[in-house]
Amino acid sequence: MTPSTTTHVVHLTRTIRASREEVFKAWTEPEQMKQWYAPEGMDIPVVEVDLRVGGAYRLQMRSPEGTVHTAYGTYREIAPPERLVFTWSWEEEPYNDIGDTLMTISLEEVDGATAVTLRHEGLPTEERRKGHEEGWTSCLNRLEGRFL
Repeated sequence: MTPSTTTHVVHLTRTIRASREEVFKAWTEPEQMKQWYAPEGMDIPVVEVDLRVGGAYRLQMRSPEGTVHTAYGTYREIAPPERLVFTWSWEEEPYNDIGDTLMTISLEEVDGATAVTLRHEGLPTEERRKGHEEGWTSCLNRLEGRFL
């Protein structure tokens, strides 16, 4: 399913007490991504990034019980430090039937901090939208915590 054929979208905004440059690096540098890029309680043992338009990324999230969830995609737009656009897909069931979805991360300077706006579009059902919204909210909690 392509992002344009559905109305199921996650849209979140969070203010992070860091510069846009620092927040952009947190979204794009593997060692930094390993510190926050999964819901709370999970670790991130694998992060691979080819940060260029057309380049791929892959990240593996692991629950405390050992369940692995692997996300992957391709970068479509890279405009440091203000915007990042990439596809998002899952390797494992039950989410691998979703296909490519589209992520847009916008970073705006606000009073010495950075407003992060996350838009995840192309989710096929309201149930999948809610699940991804919970996951992204938890990830943003971890990102925010890195800069406190």
